[in-house]
Amino acid sequence: MNDPRRTLELLAPAKTADFGIEAIHHGADAVYIGGPAFGARSAADNTVEDIARLVQHAHRYHAEVFVATNTILFDAELEPARKLIWQLYDAGVDALIVQDMGLLELDLPPIQLHASTQTDIRDASKARFLQDVGFSQIVLARELSLSEVKKIAAATTCQLEYFVHGALCVAFSGQCYISHAHTGRSANRGECSQACRLPYDLKDQAGNTVASNQHMLSMKDNNQSANLRALAAAGISSFKIEGRYKDLSYVKNITAHYRMLIDEILEQPEADGLSYRRASSGRTTFFFTPQADKTFNRGYTDYFTNDRHHGIEAFESPKFVGEPIGRVKKIDTKGRKFFDVERVAPIHNADGLTWYDPKGELTGLRVNRAEANGGGAGIDRIFPADPLPTDLVPGTSLFRNHDHEFERALEKKSAERRIGVDARFEVRADGFALTLADEDGVCATATLAAAFEPAQNAERALATVRDNLAKLGNTIFSLGELVLDLPAAPFLPAAQLNALRREAVEKLETARLAAHPRPARAAPVEPPVAYPQDALSYLANVLNDKARAFYAKHGVKLIDAAYEANAEHDDVSLMITKHCLRYSFNLCPKEVKGIRPDPMQLVNGDETLTLKFDCKRCEMHVVGALRPHVAKMRNTVAAQKINFFPARSPSVGHAANG
Repeated sequence: MNDPRRTLELLAPAKTADFGIEAIHHGADAVYIGGPAFGARSAADNTVEDIARLVQHAHRYHAEVFVATNTILFDAELEPARKLIWQLYDAGVDALIVQDMGLLELDLPPIQLHASTQTDIRDASKARFLQDVGFSQIVLARELSLSEVKKIAAATTCQLEYFVHGALCVAFSGQCYISHAHTGRSANRGECSQACRLPYDLKDQAGNTVASNQHMLSMKDNNQSANLRALAAAGISSFKIEGRYKDLSYVKNITAHYRMLIDEILEQPEADGLSYRRASSGRTTFFFTPQADKTFNRGYTDYFTNDRHHGIEAFESPKFVGEPIGRVKKIDTKGRKFFDVERVAPIHNADGLTWYDPKGELTGLRVNRAEANGGGAGIDRIFPADPLPTDLVPGTSLFRNHDHEFERALEKKSAERRIGVDARFEVRADGFALTLADEDGVCATATLAAAFEPAQNAERALATVRDNLAKLGNTIFSLGELVLDLPAAPFLPAAQLNALRREAVEKLETARLAAHPRPARAAPVEPPVAYPQDALSYLANVLNDKARAFYAKHGVKLIDAAYEANAEHDDVSLMITKHCLRYSFNLCPKEVKGIRPDPMQLVNGDETLTLKFDCKRCEMHVVGALRPHVAKMRNTVAAQKINFFPARSPSVGHAANG
């Protein structure tokens, strides 16, 4: 059990400090949150003061708080970023999530560094490099299979983090530039416009339409529920839930779902002898039954964890369709005021129901009133809140994407988390002492100066002592064993016992905060190790002087400017993805004899993107150019006339040919 990778961490998202506190209550060992700037979710910012409040709460459970400072930075932003990082360190933050290597060249506090998924960690050489330059935890690419994870684990000793749930970016993280090319809003700077969720027509090289009006770049949502044990055995120690934009019910439900699954692994070691330990303190009790299907999702996939397979796509809709609930049995033909549903579960007032209209578009309605057994057993009569759409006909399959009763349960107190303590109450020369020892071995003692007076009714006196010392209901602790080390039953007023207990609890909380093991910053290897490549294209996302100096120090000779510098005016790869539309439509040259990997096109209105296929790497490149109005934008690099980037290196990072 000395292997740190045998400590399993459940890492939950926090849009706000309050969301983070609820994630801790629902079993998270750590939470990640955005600061006031420089996080890759521009609409999920938080003040340092709020983050400090979250840190204080998390550390009570020896849980950790990571702050995302994972955008790429212009030169003018480096000093503000440095100052912010010092403020976050002073607030007690446990680690920073970083994309821009320029930050490593600054005067930073001794705070632990985690490599963001935006650093595009897909192979062992890149992972080992990041470990050697000082990263203690690295967030692996979502596209990695179990066998690829094992190779990275064998080449490294740092902690490996893997996304287990939530929305999937179709591109390799950090390798998507469509948003910037079309709108000037950079995904690498937290401003993605989500072109991947738009509908497209797919055309072949001759201009023939293969499929139309489908969300060709939209993936189902990630769900690794069935793979957690295999991922742990492969070397993953941090299980990450996506969702810093998600609502509170998502955070509660999904965190609880994975807490229960990870607890099963902790409590039931495998036959091969692998056992694991908990990353933070306390046990969570849930006042609802977690159900991942109830929360927003586009359908679920385990993506490439078990290698490439069909069914990862959400071509029909990027919206939340919901759980299958039944089919329309009958429509009120007179006034279209109600319809009957042959359902698999009861439908509630205020539920949201969805279906696909004849054009294949997802539509829906809100239930105003549901009456059970409207037409017999297993049938509900539904009165909608709005006029009944004409496209709803008998036989229509229905889904529920808002379960009002489930959401109401999550609006209330839905979990509590308590840390186990044992107590010892004893007589001392100067009075009494109550010692609390928690599950982590942290102890605190409170004393009561009072003379020992034997009670006349020993049974009642001992019951009074036990009852009052055991009252931990309003604390974060739960009582295990209570030992009364007494020569006889003492007479002590309840008020004195309660005061003694409160003092012991306060001292234990203080001692726990003092004992929180703040993670240490890993020292980089000296002399500096060589980067796996000696030339970097725009795909390396180098946007400032310090980042260029970092790579130069590690042996890189040619360094192109990041795409956000607006130096790339020709067609280049705006997205690189393991998702392949040739494979999705059974046009893969590896699967179908005689098929060639000719380029294809994605068309959305006046916008046409070229698809090129790198069959050797099983990758698809979405190719396009910077729109003229974006190219004219005077960004910070242009305004400062920074020209430290040498001429671009030919053939590095351009779109793969078919």
